[in-house]
Amino acid sequence: MIRNTVWLAASALAWLVAVAFGQEPRPSTMAHRSTVYAPHGMIATSQPLATAAGLAVLERGGNAIDAAVTAAAVLNVAEPMMTGIGGDMFAIVWSAKDRKLYGLNSSGRAGRLMTRDAVLARGHRTMPTESVEDVTVPGALAGWQALLQRFGTITLSQALAPAIGYAEHGFPVTPIIARDWAAEAARLARDDGARATFLVDGTRAPREGEWFTNSDLARSFRLIAAQGPAALYGGELGQRIVTRVAQLGGYLTLDDLREHRPEWVEPMSVSFKGYRVWELPPNNQGVAALEMLRMLETYDLHGLGHNSAAYLHLLIEAKKLAFADAARYVGEPTAMRTPATALVDDRFVAARRALIDPHHAADRPEPGAALTASETIYLTVADSAGNMVSFINSLFDAFGSGVVVPGTGFALQDRGAGFTLEPGLPNTVAPGKRPFHTLIPAFVTKPDAQGAEQPWMSFGVMGGSMQPQGHVQVLLNLLVFGMDLQDALDAARFRHLDGRRVALETPIGDEARHALADLGHVIVDERAVAFGGAQAIVRLPRGYEAGSDPRKDGMAAGY
Repeated sequence: MIRNTVWLAASALAWLVAVAFGQEPRPSTMAHRSTVYAPHGMIATSQPLATAAGLAVLERGGNAIDAAVTAAAVLNVAEPMMTGIGGDMFAIVWSAKDRKLYGLNSSGRAGRLMTRDAVLARGHRTMPTESVEDVTVPGALAGWQALLQRFGTITLSQALAPAIGYAEHGFPVTPIIARDWAAEAARLARDDGARATFLVDGTRAPREGEWFTNSDLARSFRLIAAQGPAALYGGELGQRIVTRVAQLGGYLTLDDLREHRPEWVEPMSVSFKGYRVWELPPNNQGVAALEMLRMLETYDLHGLGHNSAAYLHLLIEAKKLAFADAARYVGEPTAMRTPATALVDDRFVAARRALIDPHHAADRPEPGAALTASETIYLTVADSAGNMVSFINSLFDAFGSGVVVPGTGFALQDRGAGFTLEPGLPNTVAPGKRPFHTLIPAFVTKPDAQGAEQPWMSFGVMGGSMQPQGHVQVLLNLLVFGMDLQDALDAARFRHLDGRRVALETPIGDEARHALADLGHVIVDERAVAFGGAQAIVRLPRGYEAGSDPRKDGMAAGY
């Protein structure tokens, strides 16, 4: 303990000495690209074609919501392992007209045949993963339509047009996407529809730079463009989905699809360093990020030094506590007996903070594997009128359940893996319930001189349990360490996995690694760990600035 205390003090002292002499260390980064600035509108996505498609919408006079849905549809084509109409989506919208935030939850529910008894009867003791048994109602398409109907200026058919073009005529696959695709080739080969749709000659994933077409997806999008979302939610496309899912042993019915409705919700928030950070309420894990921020707000984080062992230790321990709370209390809102606001209450947070031991890593129960996986896209758009949208869409695991209904061109999510079989919890599997969700778009506002909240930043970090951890790390980079926006996204991250296991990105050096090990953390090989992919847009007094994570293939662009 004496050794740990001396080292932590020395680490903090070294940082303070550097600052005192005007030599505040530049954060180690994964890469460096310039922050993007633009006078009128901005978009940041994880794939250049999606960014370009959304930017073209803005330049033609469309608004941020139009561009976001257009880009999301292109990502269904160009980044199909991560996203699409077979998955769910959430969004936070800043309406310049109303001068307020709106939240949209378009996550789907468990089918009426998905009972706890049915799952147990098949011999499962935990929820299966990457299986047709995990297929829940795909909510994304209804969410796209809901956004356009409430805030958009174009039709869903118009928004789908660029995606249809890429699906029909092809596009060259980008490097990181090609790598992620190849990692799933063996799993795709096990499903007839997935093999025919996503493997070249039925044997391999497309390579970097190789052109890929998806004529089945083009036909599905054309059907939706002609008939609207009803084609999926009860129509021809939906009937094909439920027939195939039933053949393979899943739990969806056509009525489950017909009954899906997106839900407009009130975002929840906490204040931090003069700003207000907004997340969506349950059934997702946004409250975990807010609870972490509240636990950390009383510490001198800047004094500890960016990515020092003392700093990382505090963040890791706060994460463990927040995730334990989310696992216990968060799920379908109607099944929650403890409101999400209770998890950011002053007394509750103070009691949880008191459990952080500065000298030892805790070995606390974790929420489980169902809360740690997710393959996701995040994008954000801002327009010349001041509208901003924080948008996230996901299949959960890479290619979701691994099931592609032959002829449809898209994978079905396995979001049901987010349920638990433990009885009596808000997140216990049951028909008609929405599972605990990892997807969390975020937003930050700042009060003006009159105390009215003004939009400041729309941002998100992809990647399952990495999302709350990533939100907090990016925010601290900006609000505590004053980093440039792109630097804040580039900076090396940690990812706590479970128990005392934590992964650190390569730029975090041996000194911090050894010190964390002395505190009891188990440092795992980071090469197989994903540290998320962030996109962010900040509103300036005039125009916008934006950044895009080098951990993905994407880019930020404006006009």
